[in-house]
Amino acid sequence: MCGIIGIVGQDTVADRLIEGLKRLEYRGYDSSGIAVLKDSKLLRSRAKGKIIALQSRLQSHPIDGNIGIAHTRWATHGAPTENNAHPHFAGTVGVVHNGIIENFTALRESFKGQREFVTETDTEVVAHLIDHEITLGAEPIEAFRKTLKKLSGAFALGIIIDGLDGHIYAARRGSPLAIGLGDGENYIGSDAIALASLSRDIIYLEEGDWAVITQHKIDIFDADDNPVVRPVTHTSGSLAAAKKGNYRHYMLKEIHEQPETVGHALTHYIDAFNHQAVSLEGLDFKDVSRLTIIACGTASYAGHVAKYWFEQIAELPCEIDIASEFRYRRPALDTKGMALAVSQSGETADTLAALRYCQSKGLKTGALVNVMTSTMAREADVALPINAGPEIGVASTKAFTAQLTSLLALSILAARQRGVIDEAREVELCSELTQVPRLVSEALLLDEDIQVLAQDLSKATSAFYLGRGALFPLALEGALKLKEISYIHAEGYAAGELKHGPIALIEEGTPVIVLAPHDELFEKTISNMQEVASRGARVILITDPEGALAAGHMADSVLISPACAMQTAPIVLSVAIQLLAYHTAVLLGTDVDQPRNLAKSVTVE
Repeated sequence: MCGIIGIVGQDTVADRLIEGLKRLEYRGYDSSGIAVLKDSKLLRSRAKGKIIALQSRLQSHPIDGNIGIAHTRWATHGAPTENNAHPHFAGTVGVVHNGIIENFTALRESFKGQREFVTETDTEVVAHLIDHEITLGAEPIEAFRKTLKKLSGAFALGIIIDGLDGHIYAARRGSPLAIGLGDGENYIGSDAIALASLSRDIIYLEEGDWAVITQHKIDIFDADDNPVVRPVTHTSGSLAAAKKGNYRHYMLKEIHEQPETVGHALTHYIDAFNHQAVSLEGLDFKDVSRLTIIACGTASYAGHVAKYWFEQIAELPCEIDIASEFRYRRPALDTKGMALAVSQSGETADTLAALRYCQSKGLKTGALVNVMTSTMAREADVALPINAGPEIGVASTKAFTAQLTSLLALSILAARQRGVIDEAREVELCSELTQVPRLVSEALLLDEDIQVLAQDLSKATSAFYLGRGALFPLALEGALKLKEISYIHAEGYAAGELKHGPIALIEEGTPVIVLAPHDELFEKTISNMQEVASRGARVILITDPEGALAAGHMADSVLISPACAMQTAPIVLSVAIQLLAYHTAVLLGTDVDQPRNLAKSVTVE
């Protein structure tokens, strides 16, 4: 996850910006840089690799000033080079950016023949848009406001402008951004930990907010450009509290990080410039006869979703097995097949043993992991990152959606390598996938509605989740989340299986959560929903706007998730089931981050 820090102050800032970047190292990065204003001129220093390389550059070519912005970059658009490192300049404007600008290609094209772009990044277009408005005569604040209206995607921005030594402009949409309050100076940061050495009084910008920050004043505006006042949170200064920011639990923080972490998962697999799946060294699905996915728990449900993608998009036969059963079942394997182990930690004992079993049978192996130094990553033929960053909560959230994102991207790659989709279809699929960070950000706006629904769910002794197609595994994951952290008995079922036994469990008031976006299976799922409703179930329908219009009146409650492509629905709808489990558990007073009897990484049988 990229990191941002900025200071507008009365003393020099370079050393403190570097200190802030060091606090952000835990987020992961491949380059870093700072920009300052000195005597109304933009100065910049950037370096590929670790922050020590940037420090070395600054020692030999020092820059400093009383205002500056800094960034740790995890490459999304463009390779991890010094030229693509932030901050980016255009004319009078310097910018640092977390997230993805979805419509950057169209915005760049609008400047064709007018402006020269020197990087491969989506970020550079933001600087050009602001500078362009200024050259047309707009005041900087108006240029910034107009530019925000033109951007699509999920992002956090920090801006400094040549000639405005006392101002930093900031905005958030989908990616978190905080403002720190000081004495005669103020700050911006990706999270409170970046600001821990600078300020304990933090303002967390809300979705769509933008701000103008000076030494002595902070003006905040909402998404409709209305002036607003946001509360000040006093942090304890401890590292743990700073990492949680203004969130009550790590789990909630990690749920809200998903627009950013899904974006980072995309970075390794999708070339957003050309809307193509990235070819990966050592990975070729062309002659693979069968893909075997092995995983445990939440990761196994990600694998179950991926089975639909690999078979429907890539026409690649795929099986998914729970690693603890797979290793002892001693399955017959085709040596022309490939095994893919999925694990957040890369150390899960059963999954590692299953991976080794596949290797002993001559299969090519891959490991999709969040820890690239893990045993699975080292031992597999191909190590594939999900780039989710550290996940503290035991119940997986952001790692799950990062796994889904990576697996969908891999299925697109497999489809191209196997020759079953043409270029136009690949562009379409990749474009749909790059919209997911924004859609996940929009799905987080359901939080207040979900808190209300959790009031009733917290009183239940059992609950059921229904889905069809790729939403069936998501129903399993929804039930698992509720069990893990609220301790309420819950089961997930394929909606079409109700008549074969599970419907006997339905009685008056039983909560049934139905996952039914308006896709090709919608009418069948709604028919199953009516079956449980007629038997007294209290139905919560999670759907999209079209689905709500068609069937919302048939449910007791409706959660309207953003409209999205059929393939990306399992990722987008994950937000609702995670928040529903979280708020239910909070109401019941359980230990959300460390539920009883569970460990983050299961390294024993």
